[in-house]
Amino acid sequence: MHAEKNAEAALPALQVRDLGLVDYEQSWRAMQAFTDARGPDTPDELWVLQHPPVFTLGQAGKPEHLLAPGDIPVLNVDRGGQVTYHGPGQIVAYPLVDLRRLGIGVRELVTRFEAAVIEVLAHYGVNAARTPGAPGVYVDGVKIAALGLRVRRGCSFHGLA
Repeated sequence: MHAEKNAEAALPALQVRDLGLVDYEQSWRAMQAFTDARGPDTPDELWVLQHPPVFTLGQAGKPEHLLAPGDIPVLNVDRGGQVTYHGPGQIVAYPLVDLRRLGIGVRELVTRFEAAVIEVLAHYGVNAARTPGAPGVYVDGVKIAALGLRVRRGCSFHGLA
């Protein structure tokens, strides 16, 4: 038990920032700037926010994946994944985490985020699960949480919607 407390004390602090409603491109540029400016002692942050309506196309996304965007802006972004819609009322979480400092890789970060979403949903009586080969969290076969990350200089940005 004493060793566990010491190990927990050695973990860097995670600063959670509730940013409210933020333009997607503004938050994307801010994530990039934060990641570029990080030093070895920069605390990890979790940005929690919402966006005005926007579709984002990740690196695996193609314009034909958009069925009917209408007047909603479409942005090509530097995260993994395909198409994600963001809009008011949808909670978005961006983990700005130094993976090297934590000693984990991208897959482990994704697994931890999926597990956290599943745990929160279970708290509210919602039975959610992972689907092998498909990142994200699903309820009755329908995706409820999408993940798309980018890692630069060993640090993550983008995240979970």
